Amino acid sequence: MNRSDFPILQSSADEPGFVYLDSAATTQKPNAVIDAVSNYYRTSNANVHRAAHKLSALATQAFEAARENVRAFINAGAVEEIVFTRGTTEAINLIAAVHRGALSVGDEILISHLEHHSNIVPWQMLAAATGARLTACNVLTSGELDLNDFHSKLSNRTRIVAIGHVSNALGTVNPIADIVSAGHAAGALVVVDGAQAVAHMPVDVSAMDCDFYAFSGHKLYGPTGIGVLYGRRELLEALPPWQGGGEMIEHVSIETSTYNRLPFKFEAGTPNIAGAIGLSAAIDYLHEQDWQILQAAEQELLSMCIAELQQMPEVQLIGTPKHRAGVVSFLVDGSHPHDIGTLLDQQGVSVRTGHHCTMPLMQHLNIPGTVRASFAMYNDADDVAKFAAAMRKTLTFV
Repeated sequence: MNRSDFPILQSSADEPGFVYLDSAATTQKPNAVIDAVSNYYRTSNANVHRAAHKLSALATQAFEAARENVRAFINAGAVEEIVFTRGTTEAINLIAAVHRGALSVGDEILISHLEHHSNIVPWQMLAAATGARLTACNVLTSGELDLNDFHSKLSNRTRIVAIGHVSNALGTVNPIADIVSAGHAAGALVVVDGAQAVAHMPVDVSAMDCDFYAFSGHKLYGPTGIGVLYGRRELLEALPPWQGGGEMIEHVSIETSTYNRLPFKFEAGTPNIAGAIGLSAAIDYLHEQDWQILQAAEQELLSMCIAELQQMPEVQLIGTPKHRAGVVSFLVDGSHPHDIGTLLDQQGVSVRTGHHCTMPLMQHLNIPGTVRASFAMYNDADDVAKFAAAMRKTLTFV
């Protein structure tokens, strides 16, 4: 990886460089991704799967090549198991919506207090529509799941377990393989929110053995508005479509319709073709990197950041998970997170403040929110040093 691959991070005499520590919200994009999206619109812009002309054939070829690239990236068993969505949020909503006919009163859905709202609200809606009960396992003060509580709440009434792979608020890496195994032993389907995982570690859905896995392109150095739902083929085959319209049909009459084969049954309407091509380019860019080197570098940056903050008596770290990816969250005594974020921004350091779309977690921890510094492959030790210097200056103002 070369930091110069990311044009937004380049500085000039007129525009000094800034420190971007908000990659958990969205990652910056390398030239390879920007060029792939631009080249599609410049050279092969057309709709897919629907026309006999050359441009459509080129677009379709690139779009389906992107699907295969995604399949290989997460080691899914078949390309039919890869459904393009607008992102993790839409993917989870899709799964929740198509299970409305499969749950009833007395059934349970198990999540955790660590979850992003996107992995809470769709299940609330499903529970309200079916009469099922939504339960959540507790989180320890370390920011790790209370696995004893998880196992105590998992029962033969549990139909769906929905857990994030990595916490966007605290960086906690959950023991997904163990959770999947326990969920399956109880007879439940397991849905994994992988939005915060795919940019920080190799993901193998076949080895993980999950039933569904969702992630977003924009957290993987790809474009916004594109995401992926992986689902076991036999499960997707049995589920009804979510939306109706073009592409997802085989035959339509006024009276009735028959539906298209996988994955098109779940892809109604014109897809985000440029987004899929950009996501594929992001995956290609990641393939050029060494995961071991990337992970080791990230862990070193996280350790450096934590060590710097621990030297500041006013700072309270929130969450001390043994396995962490990408994120450090903290509070400053007597100061609101938004004030800290504003003062850092004035010094050219971009962080995220607030509840991070995890209100139940913040309520569980009895805090209003946090300041969150999140890292990506383009961050380096100089970024941590600038962040630490900006924090020390900030502390003189609060």
